[in-house]
Order: sequence, then C-alpha cells, then structure tokens
Amino acid sequence: MARSAADALRWTHAGTGLFADAVRDLDDRGFGEPSLLPGWTRGHLVAHVAANADALGNLVRWASTGEETPMYASPEERAAGIERGGRMGGAELAEWLARSCAALRTGMEALTERQWEREVVTAQGRTVPAAEVPWLRAREVLVHAVDLGTGVRFADLPDGFLRALAADIVAKRGLDASALPDGPPSEVAAWLAGRPHALADAPVLGPWL
Repeated sequence: MARSAADALRWTHAGTGLFADAVRDLDDRGFGEPSLLPGWTRGHLVAHVAANADALGNLVRWASTGEETPMYASPEERAAGIERGGRMGGAELAEWLARSCAALRTGMEALTERQWEREVVTAQGRTVPAAEVPWLRAREVLVHAVDLGTGVRFADLPDGFLRALAADIVAKRGLDASALPDGPPSEVAAWLAGRPHALADAPVLGPWL
C-alpha cells in the first residue's frame, strides 16, 4: 500500500498518544512487569521507545543542519541505554518518554520541504530521505503500544497503518504478497511482525522490529 508523508506523520502522532496513554496507567510495579517481548520488562520497552525518539531526533538534526549525526554512537551504547532504562523508576521513565517525544515532534515540525529531502542513514545502515523518519517512528510507537501488554491490540491500530506495515514487512522479509494467509488486516500484520495472532495454519515467523 502506498503511504504519504502526511499519513506517516498522522500515524506517528496517533501512535505517540496511544503509547503515552498506556504508559500513563502504569505504576512502578507495572513498569517492572514483563512486556510481550521476550526478556524485556515494560520499563525496558518504554526506555527503548524513548531512546528511539532521541535517536530519530539525531536524524532530524542531521536533516536540519546537514551535519552528519548518527542515530546511536554504537550498538553497544544503544543496548546499554535500554538496559539502564529498565532500572529507572516509573516517573523518571515517563518523563524521559514525554521529553523525547516532544523534542522529536518539535524538530520534525521545524523541517523545511528541502530538509525533508536530505539523505540520512538509519541505525541499520540504510540511506533514506529524512522524510522516512515519521514512518520509522510510527512503526515503533504503534507496534510497541501492543507489545506493552496493557490491552492495546493490533485491531486497535489504524487500518491504513496496518496495510502499510504489512506491505513494508512483506518487502523486507522477501515474501510473496499474493500468497499471504487470509484474515483480517490486523491479524495478518501481527503474524508478519512475529507477534501473537489468530490466523490458522500460518507458518511461524521470527520477531520483527
């Protein structure tokens, strides 16, 4: 499915709100409980989403200034930040999330049309226009809102996002789009992302994102 820059920005804002609402309902004990991602507590996941906003903010700064600014200094630094975040208190994590999300939104809103076209490099080493940043962020906040395990489901995510997500994962996994299992877009997207789903007889896929 084709997606526009306006779509990605809209999904980013919707996903940020959805994720923030789920976090707002957690107490310190809730942050320490397991998320739906193996080996990660909800605190680890919130730290990851907050750190991702900071990292994508580096790409926005790169697009704004033209000065090369990698998302992360190193893979080790990225992993250490998530692990450290998992030990933070709930109030500190929530404040980091709110601050990083607000800073990313402010940075994106300040970019000019020409700056959106400037090429940046993702943490995976892909060279993309800065206009891809909102889509990268939309995937993070919407999929991980489900991964928090507080009741948000893939069926709660925007339909257009689910179709765009499925197309994105199909391309990255090298799958045949015409041979996907039949089912609701939410279940197909969950299956493609390696998350729990209700599709019958669908082959097991490894985790994605």
